[in-house]
Amino acid sequence: MNRISRLSLALLSLLGTGLFATACSSSSSSTSTTVVAPATVSQVVWMNSYDSPGTPAQYNKVGVVKIGSPTAKNVLVLEPGTSGGSGYFEPLGRWIVSANPSWQVWSVERRENLLENQSDLNLYKQHKITSAQLYNYYLGYLKNPAITNHYQPVNPSTVTFAKQWGLNVAVEDLHTVIAAAHQLGGKVVLGGHSLGGAVVTAYATWDFNGTPGADGLAGLVFIDGASENQVESATAATTALDTLNASSSSPWLVFGGIPAPFAGLFESTGAGAAYEDPNSASLAQTSGLLPAAIVPPVPATNLGLYGYALNTLTSPPSLAAAQGHLGAGLTDTKPLAGWNSTGALSPIRRFATMFYSPELQNADGVEWYFPQRLTDDSATVDNGNANPAQSVLGVKATMGHDLPKTLLMYAFGAKLFGVHAITSTEALAAQSGIPAANLTLVDRQSTYAHNDPAAAYPTNDFYQGLLPFLKKIG
Repeated sequence: MNRISRLSLALLSLLGTGLFATACSSSSSSTSTTVVAPATVSQVVWMNSYDSPGTPAQYNKVGVVKIGSPTAKNVLVLEPGTSGGSGYFEPLGRWIVSANPSWQVWSVERRENLLENQSDLNLYKQHKITSAQLYNYYLGYLKNPAITNHYQPVNPSTVTFAKQWGLNVAVEDLHTVIAAAHQLGGKVVLGGHSLGGAVVTAYATWDFNGTPGADGLAGLVFIDGASENQVESATAATTALDTLNASSSSPWLVFGGIPAPFAGLFESTGAGAAYEDPNSASLAQTSGLLPAAIVPPVPATNLGLYGYALNTLTSPPSLAAAQGHLGAGLTDTKPLAGWNSTGALSPIRRFATMFYSPELQNADGVEWYFPQRLTDDSATVDNGNANPAQSVLGVKATMGHDLPKTLLMYAFGAKLFGVHAITSTEALAAQSGIPAANLTLVDRQSTYAHNDPAAAYPTNDFYQGLLPFLKKIG
C-alpha cells in the first residue's frame, strides 16, 4: 500500500469512527490573542469546468472559496488533501491575506461536493435547528428507525460516472480555477496539503498539449505532502482499475470499512454540534460508535472528547493524519471533563473551525464522497516522470523535466511526509535545472502534526515561511 493510501486510511478511520465534537469559544488556547484583521470570504463560487465522460452537466463544475480583497491581483490557489473541503483553509487564508493585502487565497471545492446535501447543516449554522435535530437528520436514524425524516445517501449505482473522477478530472478542474485566477492580472501560486501536494506536482508536470501546467505559475507550495517516491507498478495500477470498474464497486474511497458518506457525516455534524454546544455532555461518548482508543476515561464534554481524540498526546498513532497539538489534555472538572488548551500549538477552536466552517453555506472542511480513482491515480505521479502505471490510468504527469527555471517552490514537512516533502521538492526542481536558491525548505517533522501547518496560531512556522515566499513573488 502506498503512503497516500495509508494516510487516507488513517484520516478516514478517524472520521468514520464518529468525531461528533469540536471546539468551544472560551476554552481555546490562551495564547491565541492576536487579532487578525477581517477578510472578505465568499461563499463557494462554482465555475463550469471539464466535461468528464458520462458525467451529467450539473457536476462538471469546480468551486472555490475566495478569501481576501476582490481587488487583489495575486492568487494563492490551495488544493485540500484526502477528504478535505474548501473550509479547511479558511482560517489560514484569512491570516495570509491580512498580512498580504495584494493577495487572495482561493480554496478549492472539488466537484464531488456537489453531491452533498448540506440542507440541515445550513440550518444549523443559521441556528434554526437544534443539535439533536441535526444529529437525527444525518445519523440518528441509523439506530432509531422511528426517525423517518432523514438524510438519503447517494446510491453508488447512480453515480458510476464518478469512477472517472481521478487526476485527469482534478487537474483539468484546477486548470479552470487557475485560468480564472490569471484573469485578475497578477501572479498565481498553486499549493496543496497532504494528497493535495501530489495533485500540485501532477498539475505542474501535466502535459497540456506539450506545455507543462507550471507554465504561467509563479510558485508551488507543498504542505506536508508531495509526489510519492515509490511509484506504483503497472500491475498494481491495473488491479486497482479493474477493482474500481467492477459493477459492484462504489466510486468512493472506503476507510476502515466505513462507506461514504458516513465518514464525512460523522465529522461534519459532530464538528457542528460541538462548535455550537461545546460544554454539553458528549453525544459521541455514549453513542456506541466510538472505538475505545478515543473514548475519554471519564465523562466528557463535546470539547473534551474532541481534544482527547485528536490531540497528539492522547490520540492513537493510527490517527496521525488527523491530529494537531491541541493542548495539555482533559480537565479534572466534574461532572464533565472539559479541555485544557495550555501549551497548544493549534488552538482547538481554530482547529475545529477548519472542519465545521460556520460561515459557509453548502460547504465545510470535509468531503463526504471522495473518489477512489483520485487516490489510485495519485500513486503514479512520480514527480512528473512517465511510467507504465500512468499509461494504465491515463495520467499525463510527464513533464517533470520541463518546468520553468524561474519557478519558486516552498516545501514544509510535518509529521506524516516529513523530510520526504523536502527531498521530493528538491528532486522536482533538480530535474528541470531550477536553482536551489528558488527553494524554501522547512522540516518540522518532529514538532508539527499533519494539520498544524494550517491550524497553528499565533505562532506558526509554516505561515512564517510562507510570508516572505509570497512577498518574493509579488
